[in-house]
Amino acid sequence: MKKLQITLKRSLIGRPEAQRKVVKALGLRKLNQTIVQNDNPAIRGMVNKVNHLVEVIEVDE
Repeated sequence: MKKLQITLKRSLIGRPEAQRKVVKALGLRKLNQTIVQNDNPAIRGMVNKVNHLVEVIEVDE
């Protein structure tokens, strides 16, 4: 099953509330924190909303 390794690379300071909520919903709290999520359309959509703040790597599990 494919997974996505998502890392928060840019600060949330000064970002709109909607983007902050998306990052929180992904499970990211701190700068440079990395999480692994299942690759599905919902997660892909969230990543696309904040693609300028995060770095994504596809991982095979």
